[in-house]
Amino acid sequence: MRHLLNTLFVTSEDAYLSLDGENVVVNREKQEVARFPLHNLSGIISFSYAGASPALMGACAQRDVGLAFCTPRGKFLARTTGISTGNVLLRREQYRTADDLGRSCRIARNMIFGKLYNARWSMERTRRDHKLRIDEAAFQRASETIQKLLPAAAEETDLDALRGLEGVGASAYFGVFDQMILREKEAFFFRERNRRPPLDNVNAMLSFAYSLLTNDCASALESVGLDAYVGFLHRDRPGRSSLALDLMEELRPSMADRFVLTMINNRVMAPGDFEKSESGAVRMRDEARQKFLKAWQEKKQEVITHPYLEEKIPWGLVPYVQSLLLARCLRGDLDAYPPFLWK
Repeated sequence: MRHLLNTLFVTSEDAYLSLDGENVVVNREKQEVARFPLHNLSGIISFSYAGASPALMGACAQRDVGLAFCTPRGKFLARTTGISTGNVLLRREQYRTADDLGRSCRIARNMIFGKLYNARWSMERTRRDHKLRIDEAAFQRASETIQKLLPAAAEETDLDALRGLEGVGASAYFGVFDQMILREKEAFFFRERNRRPPLDNVNAMLSFAYSLLTNDCASALESVGLDAYVGFLHRDRPGRSSLALDLMEELRPSMADRFVLTMINNRVMAPGDFEKSESGAVRMRDEARQKFLKAWQEKKQEVITHPYLEEKIPWGLVPYVQSLLLARCLRGDLDAYPPFLWK
C-alpha cells in the first residue's frame, strides 16, 4: 500500500520552485525562502503563477512525486507526469468499459450510491448532535428522500436516469446544508451551490476543497495505472479529469463538505478571511488559504477504519484505496466496485 507522505503546498503567488541536489527550493524575488527534501514528499501542489524549473519537473517525474499547478484561487491547471507505469491491459479495459454505457453505469451507480449514502449520513450526524439547533422535520424529510433513492441508484442501468437520481439527492442534501452551519450565519450561509466564481464565503470554501480533493483523486488514479481523464459517469471532455470527478463524488460529503463545516463550526475560519471583488466573486485571502491547507493536511493524517477493508488508514489514503479497488474491479478481481461508505 502506498504510504501517505507529506504534500508540499506552495501558496505564495510569486514563488518559483527549483531543484538543488535532492531538495525542492522555494524562491521568492530570486531569494531562497525554504527547502524541502524531495524524498520526503509524495506530492507538490503549487498555487503560484511563477511555476517550476524543468529540472524539478523532471526529478518529480522520475521519483513519482506528483507535481500539480493551480491558480492562486485553486483552479487546477496542469500536472507533470513521466513515462507511464500503468498496466496497459488495465487501461485498455478502462477504455473498453468507458465505451460501454451499460458497464459504465454499473460502476458509476455504486459511486453515486456512495455519495447519497454519505450525504445522508452527514445529515444524520448533525441531526443527532444538534437536534435542538436545527429544523428536525426538514432533516427527516431530506433524509427519507435520499433513503428512498438508494435502492433505485443501486439498480439503475441508465446513466441519464442515474444523473437524475443524483440531482434529486443533491437538492435534498443542499436544501438543509445551511442548517448544518451553526455559527456566524451573517457571514457563513448557504443559499445554493454557485461556482465560477463562488459568490459567498461557504461556496468559496467548498470550491477550494473540491479542487484539492479532485487533485488527490487524480493523483491516486494515476498512481495505480488508471487514466484520470477517462470516466464513467462524467464523459470525455478535453482537459477534464473525468474519472477523478467520478471518484470524488462519493467522497464529497465526508471529505470535503464535512471538512468545510468543521472549519466554520469550530471557528477556524473567520469572516475576515475572505474578500469580495467588484464582480461579486468571493475568494479566501492568502493567510486564510494557508490556514485552510494546513487544516486539510492535518485532516488527511487522521486515522479511520476503512469500511470495506476493515483496516485502519489515514483519511488521506482513502482516494488511493478506492483507486486500488476500482482497478481490481476493472481487472475482474472484484465482482463490483465497492464504494466508500462513511461510518
